[in-house]
Formats: sequence, C-alpha cells, structure tokens
Amino acid sequence: MKVVIADDEPLARERLRDLLAEIKGVEVVADAADGHEALHACATHRPDLVLLDIAMPGIDGLEAARHLAAFEPRPAVVFCTAYDAHALSAFEAEAIDYLVKPVRPERLAAAIERVRTFAAGRGQATAASSTAPVQRRTHLCARLRGSLRLIPVEEVHYLHAEEKYVIVHHARGEDLIEESLKSLEEEFGERFVRIHRNCLVARHEIVELKRSPDGHVQAMLRHGKQPLEVSRRCVAGLRDTLKHL
Repeated sequence: MKVVIADDEPLARERLRDLLAEIKGVEVVADAADGHEALHACATHRPDLVLLDIAMPGIDGLEAARHLAAFEPRPAVVFCTAYDAHALSAFEAEAIDYLVKPVRPERLAAAIERVRTFAAGRGQATAASSTAPVQRRTHLCARLRGSLRLIPVEEVHYLHAEEKYVIVHHARGEDLIEESLKSLEEEFGERFVRIHRNCLVARHEIVELKRSPDGHVQAMLRHGKQPLEVSRRCVAGLRDTLKHL
C-alpha cells in the first residue's frame, strides 16, 4: 500500500512515518506540508492512501480531500488531526477514518485495515449524513500530464463547457477541468451566473449587455478579449442580476 503523509508539522510527519514503518505492506512514497503539496504528491505517486491533517495553511485537509475525490484512481483518505471538532466534516468528505493526535499505533493499524478492506471492495466507508452545507472550494484543479494546476476561484473570469470538459478562463490563461458545468453552478452559484447553457460568468466580470448587429445579446466582460453570447432564456434573469451588482 502506497501512502502519502500530509501535515504542516515535521514532527507529526516523522511520527507517522515511524508508526507506518511497523506495519507490514505499507510504503510511504511522499510527504507534504500542506494541501497543495499533497495534491501534487498524489498526482505524481498515485497513492492508495493519504493521511491528511485538517488544519494546514493554504489549502486545508478538507478541501484537499474534495479535490482528491476527482482523482482517478481515487486514493482513500484518513484524517489525522489534533481536534475532534471536524469529524462530521471529515466524513462528509468521505474519509475512511478519522484519527485524533497523538495517533496511537493500534488505532493507525486499524485504520490501515479499514483502507485495505475498502480497497479490496469487501466493504465501504460509512459516511455520516448531515444537513450542514458543504464548504465551497477555494481552488479548481486542472490535471496537466500527470501533474496538476490549482486555480484560485477568485481569479476565474468565466467557465465554458466544451464536450466532456470545462474550459476555465482565468487571470493567468486557460485550463481544462473534468467537471460538469451543472456541478460548478451548484457549488459556486453565488459567484457565477449562467448566461448560456454552456457558459457561467463571474458576476463581477460583467460590465454591460449589448445587442449585436444581428440582434443577439452579448455580455461585455471586464477582462474578456471578446463578448460572450447570452441565450434568450438567460437575458431577463441576467438583466435583473446586473441591477443588483
């Protein structure tokens, strides 16, 4: 079993390495000091398991787990944290287990066995249900030839669906992500507005609506190189949105 350890505390990473060295059939292939490094390590090494701290700088463990859910193959996630207050959120992120620091050897060994059972298809992780809203991601994740690029959502100008991909137009260029426009709209609906069945635009990017010579309504963007077509069914709602910006 290949394992990636992610924790911002070097001593915590070292302790987990020592504990894992005592478990047969486990190999630590990389460690990371934050969620960003963890995602890169997973894209490179394709681990079976990621031991994730939750409170880390930048991209924390919970957000990293949500990105890992889109990886193929998807690694199992076990959270290792000093606080038990995040347990419900951890299982909403479909973690296999949740360990509280200091991690006891027998508890870690039990978590490893749960992961092995899960990987073998003999059982499934039990996810706790909750009516609490899932926290939105702060980044989108684009896969690039075995590596990845994390795009801050606040830098995204608009999202354009093309076949099975979505093109993310952002402050530093363009990237492809393998997510549906519908799921992105559900997650980031407060930030983006639909202007066409295949396009979501950041609300603050829309400067004005204009009618083209052929009668079509177009959205003029603050950072767009060219106007974007607005479908007839979206025009009324978009005009109402602009009134409240």
